[in-house]
Amino acid sequence: MPEGSIRPAASALLEGVRKGRGATSNPPARFDRLATEAFDDGWETLEDSFAALPPLPTTLTRDSSRTVIAWNNSPDVGFDRAVNPYRGCEHGCVYCYARPSHAYLGLSPGLDFETRLLFKPDVAALLEKELRRPGYVPRPIALGSNTDPYQPVERQLRLTRAVLEVLERFGHPLTIVTKSAGVLRDIDILKRLAERRLVRVCLSVTTLDAGLARILEPRAATPERRLAALAALGEAGIPTAVLAAPMIPAVNDMELERILERASSLGASRAGYVLLRLPLEIAGLFEDWLRAHMPDRAERVLSLVRQTRGGRAYDADFAQRMSGTGPYAEMLARRFRVAARRLGLDRAGPAGAGEAGAAGMEQAGMGQAGMGQGGLDCTRFAVPPRPGEGRQLALF
Repeated sequence: MPEGSIRPAASALLEGVRKGRGATSNPPARFDRLATEAFDDGWETLEDSFAALPPLPTTLTRDSSRTVIAWNNSPDVGFDRAVNPYRGCEHGCVYCYARPSHAYLGLSPGLDFETRLLFKPDVAALLEKELRRPGYVPRPIALGSNTDPYQPVERQLRLTRAVLEVLERFGHPLTIVTKSAGVLRDIDILKRLAERRLVRVCLSVTTLDAGLARILEPRAATPERRLAALAALGEAGIPTAVLAAPMIPAVNDMELERILERASSLGASRAGYVLLRLPLEIAGLFEDWLRAHMPDRAERVLSLVRQTRGGRAYDADFAQRMSGTGPYAEMLARRFRVAARRLGLDRAGPAGAGEAGAAGMEQAGMGQAGMGQGGLDCTRFAVPPRPGEGRQLALF
């Protein structure tokens, strides 16, 4: 994949469905002063372009961040720190709550988010530097809280694996949420971490319908591959959880119990869900996607979404942003509680999870699902000697 450079504003791209991409448009970043749009010159060239939109390549840009631990104090999120090796995500999930963060880079939360990725080549070295700081107090690090740590580019760059190697050397606890079977590439490290009670892995399963998954999250692993990864992790002794998220009214909400049942049968010990969230630009992106792929039920879906958000597309209030309000949201929360209790997936998560219990928590737009400090051992943290440091001390 070629390296690119960040442009000052999102370029105008023709709107429509593109193979392998989730968003159907590329709206300007909300901080841009100017916006551009495609214009029909009267020669029907615009109409011809819509008929066969060209594929969009993925480009990479180096991220020169000087720190990598992102700190969080949101009361409805079950972790206070996270590491993100990547910005943007090629999985292309149209509902991803992290999309608006691309606007801070001068890029569009639409197609730019899934095609113009940033990577942090020094993430492991910077993380080690921060863990060595005097007075650092360990608590579980959420790996990939903004975008998936196992998106396709990880195959080549292996930045997530480098982070795991650092955390293993320091005996630092962590949690992972992913939609990718690529997590199995690191099962050797994860198994060793699990033996020391330092890791829990959550697989996010939005739907069991491969056809729906293909248009909803086009470059993520198929649902069956995610479930197979869940089983393989459990067989290796690695604690696992499942996240049924997001639950989208009249799209995949009818699958909630089936997702939990499949995950439970494969060894998951915890579960969670998050109701669809549509902050900032995501509202428009999701509506465009809905009208392109499900025009027959678009109005019904949007109506139900508004019913869970006080008549609006979204309400960011910490007390209900993960689970919503109103009759529909209450029914969904009740369904989850009943199913989780029946399947033994209702282990209590950290406090502050709200109406949905452990389900009300979120990591990386996917969910933290009871994966806070509980069950992970923070006492094993120890700063290891630097290379050669031990031999030097032995001379005295």
